[in-house]
Amino acid sequence: MNITIGIADDHQLFLKSLSLLISSLEGFTIIAEGMNGKDLINKLEIKKIEPDIILLDVNMPVMDGRQTAEYLSEKYPAIKLVALSMKDDDATIISMIKAGCCSYLLKDIHPEELNKALLEIHKKGYYNSDAANINYRRLLQHQEKEKELQLTDKEKEFLQLACSDATYKQIAATMHVSERTVDGYRENLFKKLNVQSRTGMALEAIRRNFVSL
Repeated sequence: MNITIGIADDHQLFLKSLSLLISSLEGFTIIAEGMNGKDLINKLEIKKIEPDIILLDVNMPVMDGRQTAEYLSEKYPAIKLVALSMKDDDATIISMIKAGCCSYLLKDIHPEELNKALLEIHKKGYYNSDAANINYRRLLQHQEKEKELQLTDKEKEFLQLACSDATYKQIAATMHVSERTVDGYRENLFKKLNVQSRTGMALEAIRRNFVSL
C-alpha cells in the first residue's frame, strides 16, 4: 500500500517537519508541498499529479485553506481534503467542511492519531476524532439500530442550522424556540450520533446524509 499525500502550509518549518513525519509512517509518500494553496495547486497542475489526500492549513496567504478546498473539491473531486489548524472554533470547522474537507485535524495531533486518521480517511473517506471516544463493541452490537436511526423534523432542522456558522442563540431565534430547547436538541443528537462536539455532529450528519451542504 502506498498512500500519496500533499501538504499546503505557509510555515516552512512546520511543513517540512510534517512532511518528514508522514514520510516516516509506513505506507505514506509525500508527493507535493506548497507554501499556500495556489503554490500547491500550481505544482499539482505542472507535475500532473493527484495525491490521495491533501492536508490544508486553514490560514495561508495568497490562497487560504477554504479557497483551496473549494477549488480542489471542484477540480479534483477524488482527492480527500483534510483541514489542518491550531484553531478549533465552530465557525472555522464548519466553513472547512462546507468547502469540501472530510476531516478537521488540530496541528498538535499526536503522531499515532495522525497515522490512524490518514489511514481511516484513505479507507473510509472521512475521519471523526470523536469516534475515538466511542465504545466500539457497543457500536457493533447496535449496528442495525444505527442504520435505522430516526430523527424528528425539528432535529433535522436543527442539524441543518448547526452545519452553518450560526450560533446556538441564532439557531434558537431562527427556529422560534428557546435556547434551552436548542440545548435539548443538541444533547439528544450527541447521543444519537455518538459524538461529543458540534464538529463531530456536523461530520456525522453529513456522512449519514441528514444534511446537504
